[in-house]
Amino acid sequence: MKRIYLILLIVVACAAALGMFIAEHTGYVLISWKSFRYESSLWVFLAVLSGLIAVLYGLRTLIKMTLVSSGLINPWSSRNQSRRLRHAAEQGILDLAQGHWKNALRHLRRAAQGESKPLVYLLGAANAAEKLGYSQEADELLEQALIKQPSAEVAIALTHADLQLQRADDIGAQETLQAMHELHPEHPEVLLRLQALLRQRQDWSALIGLLPALRKCKRLSSEQLQSIEYQAWSGRLASASLVAAGQDSQQALKSLDNAWQELSSKLKHDPQLVASYCTELLRLNAQEQAESLLRHALKNNLNDELLELYGRTQAKDSARQLQLAESWLKQAPDNPILLRALGRLSLRNQLWGKARDYFESSLRLHRQAHTCAELARLLSHLGDTQRSNQLFAESFQLLEQSLPALPQPALQKDTP
Repeated sequence: MKRIYLILLIVVACAAALGMFIAEHTGYVLISWKSFRYESSLWVFLAVLSGLIAVLYGLRTLIKMTLVSSGLINPWSSRNQSRRLRHAAEQGILDLAQGHWKNALRHLRRAAQGESKPLVYLLGAANAAEKLGYSQEADELLEQALIKQPSAEVAIALTHADLQLQRADDIGAQETLQAMHELHPEHPEVLLRLQALLRQRQDWSALIGLLPALRKCKRLSSEQLQSIEYQAWSGRLASASLVAAGQDSQQALKSLDNAWQELSSKLKHDPQLVASYCTELLRLNAQEQAESLLRHALKNNLNDELLELYGRTQAKDSARQLQLAESWLKQAPDNPILLRALGRLSLRNQLWGKARDYFESSLRLHRQAHTCAELARLLSHLGDTQRSNQLFAESFQLLEQSLPALPQPALQKDTP
């Protein structure tokens, strides 16, 4: 309480001192402009000026409050429009995620109208339109996005390609991605999607042409790149042999040889691609050409796939072919694939007993369906019907293990 009295006393003293100072030093202010003339003491002028400033500040605050209140009440105010667009954007994204395509299209189109850069909303609206089957509207939305944000052409093109794939327009999607690849040859996402589509469409020549760019983009591991390269060249060889197969086998063989010559020296020595090439040669009955290539390839690498193919080839001198294959037993005496190949070559030389021994040895090392079938066929030829039937049954059982399971019949309910 004493503190309050003390403060009041100080305030009164200061006011009295200020009053005395104003009485002794009144000052003088004169403002004259054309016919206007204003005279007063300094302190009166300051009081008037302070009052004027207070009035102007009060008017400014009143106008601001009026505008804010009208913005809250007026549905067409910029504040309310911004709020509605924000709500439309949030609801549109939520509808799109939940699969409510019609609502998503409506909300996202509305949200895009209030944005200077509406890319995200237009892409979402295009996806929703495509889900509803409105393909033309989806394309129009993408065109709007390109006009609004031409710098985002890659994102728009990728979305367009996705929509084309949804329409089963693989050719159109490939054209879209290839156009983007020409404009942006090092864009990683364009490259990845294009190679996936080329593999799906089995466009092996285009995929081979894309391999250098895929290596540069460094988005795929070396194992993935090698797998794609093998698949591309294997497919290229297979498709080359089919080009003229229905017209003339010699033309098909020539086309196949031309495709083989396109391979680099390194790839021509790769066992997997040699196997792919020889498989096509055997399909076109180019037995001697396949045997020669396999023979040279097997000198340095007794690859199982190559051994399997070699056992299916037929050289001019079948006895010499068998003798060469038997020399490989020194390197791989316990290889069941080699033993089965030797059994087949022995059959070709009509050495029934030797063929039987080789097939039996292969089965002791590994029970395989093809080996069981070969031995069963031989035993049937030799008159051992009982063992032949057993081996045929075993061959079927082994083969059945690699087949997909049959669907189980639905349980029937008991009827009263």
